Amino acid sequence: MKTRAITGFFFVIVMLASILLGQYVFRVFYLILCTFALYEFYGLVKQTNIKPSLILGLITGILLYVIFTSLAIDNSDPPMNHLLLALVPCFAAIFIQELFRESSSPFTNIAYTVFGLLFTVIPFCFFSALAYLNSYTGFNFHIPLAFLIMLWSNDTGAYLSGYFFGRTKLFERHSPKKTWEGFIGGVLIAAVAGYILSNFYHELSWDKWVIMAVLIGCFGTLGDLVESMFKRSINIKDSGGILPGHGGLLDRFDGLLLSAPIVYAYLYLITNS
Repeated sequence: MKTRAITGFFFVIVMLASILLGQYVFRVFYLILCTFALYEFYGLVKQTNIKPSLILGLITGILLYVIFTSLAIDNSDPPMNHLLLALVPCFAAIFIQELFRESSSPFTNIAYTVFGLLFTVIPFCFFSALAYLNSYTGFNFHIPLAFLIMLWSNDTGAYLSGYFFGRTKLFERHSPKKTWEGFIGGVLIAAVAGYILSNFYHELSWDKWVIMAVLIGCFGTLGDLVESMFKRSINIKDSGGILPGHGGLLDRFDGLLLSAPIVYAYLYLITNS
């Protein structure tokens, strides 16, 4: 417990610094983070004798993040859209490489290589894009910071509610400890955090902040369950040991996997309607 608390403290400090130190630190930090998360994913599936294209996958993941965040900053300049063409040879190479590898299941290797990008890189792309929702104001750390605060509030609320009131299993097949009481408590605490944040950050009205919090609570929990389902499918407990007491990067950021794209879509629609 002590190790977990110390790791959690420094983790929060690093995460806050990555957002508050400006857009270049922000973009580079999450590029590194999603690259390591992708590397961790490929390392896990390799334990099951699947052979994803590690180097090509990492190169494609880095390009995908750089291109996506560049388009999020400014998608009005046609040459920026042409950056997407750089992904074509990368994805083609993933298929072509299997022609030269000795494998009994080449399309399984291809599937996991591409799925790794979808599972780890895309969510971080959408999270980073939250800082550039309003292209006229440029980089704005309020929304990604609020996202993390609400995500952490949901996790803490779910843990405490489940510990004290948990009775009814939520999805026992994939996560035996999660309960409906914990899930509801987590969403409510996240909603309270969203309302409090609305008093400090005025990019959105209070009700939109609360809706954002509810989305994070619901889809953050689903992301956690999906990551648990993935780990159970390959018979492992933790995705890694990079964070003592917390497991791997995928364990720590499982709540972001589904919630970041959903929240970005929601905010994009309401701010551009």
